[in-house]
This record gives sequence, structure tokens and C-alpha cells, in this order.
Amino acid sequence: MQWTYDYARRRDKLRRRLASSGADALLITHRPNIRYLTGFRGDDSVLVVTRDDAVLISDERFRQEIEETCPDVSAEIRGSNITGSQWVARVLASMRLSRIAIEGDHVPVSVFAQWQASVERTQWRVVSGWVEALREIKDRTEIAAIRRSIAIAEKAYQAVATAMTPEDTEQQVAWELERQIRHFGGEGCSFPPIVAVGARAALPHAVPGPRTIGEKPFLLIDWGATFDEYCSDLTRMMVAGRIPPKLARIYEVVLQAQLAAIDRIKPGVMLEDVDQAARRVIEDAGQAKHFTHALGHGIGLEIHEAPRVAAGQSRPLRPGMVITVEPGIYLRGWGGVRIEDDVLVTRTGHEVLTSLPKSLEASRRIDIPHR
Repeated sequence: MQWTYDYARRRDKLRRRLASSGADALLITHRPNIRYLTGFRGDDSVLVVTRDDAVLISDERFRQEIEETCPDVSAEIRGSNITGSQWVARVLASMRLSRIAIEGDHVPVSVFAQWQASVERTQWRVVSGWVEALREIKDRTEIAAIRRSIAIAEKAYQAVATAMTPEDTEQQVAWELERQIRHFGGEGCSFPPIVAVGARAALPHAVPGPRTIGEKPFLLIDWGATFDEYCSDLTRMMVAGRIPPKLARIYEVVLQAQLAAIDRIKPGVMLEDVDQAARRVIEDAGQAKHFTHALGHGIGLEIHEAPRVAAGQSRPLRPGMVITVEPGIYLRGWGGVRIEDDVLVTRTGHEVLTSLPKSLEASRRIDIPHR
């Protein structure tokens, strides 16, 4: 398929927010938000969306890219004799905007202070999440890109799982995952892979190290790919040889928690209710204090984006959201279990986009005996 996105339509949606807020423009500095609204993939640039225009403020490195990828966006290109923040201030002053909103989550305080001092007769308003709210709901092309990134991640995992040996280290497995992701057409990993053997699996964000995967009977692998900058995010457990009874018990609790949460996903259900569905299963098993993070998060142009699937999130699921569902139990000194899938909210319910089997028996690697 042709990977085309309706950037103009996205900007029009943002303009409706502008009109209702009373602001004349939104100044956007967060690179994923600029990418979402224009297709531009460069950095060190600023996008100004007004009620009838869009202006990319950038430098000579990106002139050609802007002309080729964003022909419907105006460009203000600076020379080498002025800093980026000074150039932004100069362009804003020339636009004579009375009320400018800025992304408060992404603009450094020192830079904001410079703009305030340099752009006279302008009222500034700090806002949060305007573009991110649009990004929560994926269109068909975005969903297709996420599907592709998931397929690439799954192929990479299967290739790595087939070839790994007890002598491979956590680091080597992580490196091979990235190599295979690129081999199957991905741009790279959507985040540094987590590969954790035995007790190190109790660290939800363990950094791969020199421990070999044959040292303990199980390991946790959390990884993802990017395709057209859209992310995937999966977690699976892998067992070497005989399945330890304690692992079987903990794994079954986590699996049932995940299935309970996925079963709750449909339009109108509160995000916190999905989290609670998983948490209740883990609490009933006496493991509540060992589930130490939110159940999930949105994925898209960023690996962690809105919405959050967590306690206190009293907002409803909406069709087009793509979220992770990743309950876990972490026991210090023993290890941890996490199972993660990517789920699309559909008009009538949900679709689990990931397809790798997740039964414990399917995670068993008979040909990699535990030492």
C-alpha cells in the first residue's frame, strides 16, 4: 500500500481547537507532533499553525526535505548567523500574532522566556496535549503502519528465538533483535530491547547485560519495531527446558489478568476500569504489591503516548485507540513475569493486533537446556 497521511485534515482538526480557545496560533516544538501534522522528519525545527496557515521554521539542512515532503506548508529558513530560538522569535514577531499558545510540556523555560522578551504585544498561553489528543485516535493508514511494525517485531523475535543458544548473553540477544528488525524491513527498535534472565526479570526496565540466557530457567524479552516511525511494543517470556512450578503459578496469574483486561476493552469503557480488571486478578492471587506499574499506554509515533491505561484515568476508550496491555508480577530475588500485547479499540469491541502465542508451553524452548 501507499503510505500517505492526510496532514491537511489533521491541521484542520487542530485549527478547530485553536478557534474554540481564542488563540491565533499554536507553536509546536515536539518533533512527533510536527511529524504528525506535516510529515516532516527533521529536528531542531518549530511549526506554527495559525487559523489559516502552517509555517515550518527551520534551517538550511532541511530546505530540500521541506520542499519535497511538505509542499503545502510555508517555510522560514534561517541562515548560519542566527540561533534557532532567535530565528523563531524574529519570525513570530513578523507574523504579528496577538495570542500564541505554546506546548508547555515541550518548551524549555529559558527558551520561552527569550520568546516572551523578544516578541512584543503578544499574549502567551501555555497549553498541554492539544496535538497528543488528536494522535490518540489512529486513522486507517496509521493502524496499517502499526500492524506492519508488529509483524516485523514478531518475525524478528521468531528468528532470534530459533537461533539463540545457552551461551548467548542478554546483550547479544538484544543486538540480534535489532539486526533482525532491520532485516525484516523495520527502521529499528522502538526502544532499547529489554532482555532479562532469571532474577533480573524482576526489573521492569532491566538493561541487558553480560549474563547468559542459559544461567537461569527463564528470561523476559520486551521489544518493539518501528515502521514509518510507528511503534510496536511486545513482551514474552521464554523458558529453557522444564517449566519451574513457581513460574507456572505466577505466569498463569499474569496471563489471566491480561485476558481479563483485554476482555473489558470496547468503546465507552473507562481506561481505569481496564486497569482494574487486570489488577483485581492479581490482587485475588495475593500479589497486588508486586504489580508495580500501570497496565498500559498508547503507542503510535512514540512508544509511550496517550492514553494511559491506569488507575485514575476516568476517560472512555474510543475507536481508533491502540493501547498496550501488559500486567506483570515482579518478585525481588526470584524474577518477574510480564505479558504484553498491542490492542486496537474497534467500533464494536477490540482487536488484538499481536499474534505471537503466549501460553507458557508455547514459551518453552526445549532445545535451549537450562544449565
